[in-house]
Amino acid sequence: MTDKKIRVLLAKPGLDGHDRGAKVVAHALRDAGMEVIYTGLHQPVPSIVKQAVQEDVDVIGLSIMSGAHVPICRKLMSLIKEENFDGVLVVVGGVIPNKDVPVLKEMGIEGVFPGGSSFEEIVKFIRERVSRR
Repeated sequence: MTDKKIRVLLAKPGLDGHDRGAKVVAHALRDAGMEVIYTGLHQPVPSIVKQAVQEDVDVIGLSIMSGAHVPICRKLMSLIKEENFDGVLVVVGGVIPNKDVPVLKEMGIEGVFPGGSSFEEIVKFIRERVSRR
């Protein structure tokens, strides 16, 4: 493995105004040696994809507490495909019911981390997946 830092764009899409968890995850990823770009609240999905392409990130992480994770992720994956940015790892965390996990994975969301997921689990998952690319 090279010394290149894993670059993560962490975003809060939509009207969801709760970002404490996203900020805590951002700190955990930074503490693990990753470069994290946090977009802040209320990011439109096209803006998230545009920033990810411009920053040439390895990972897009979404934090979604609103319950709109399925349509938001569907739109994100569609725009990623349109931008030919298919090599990016996409993970999502927040309030994600178990019944929606297979739906998200079918879309191409590789990592789903509901509330209560450990930082170690998230960091390990990202490191392993990015190293395979």
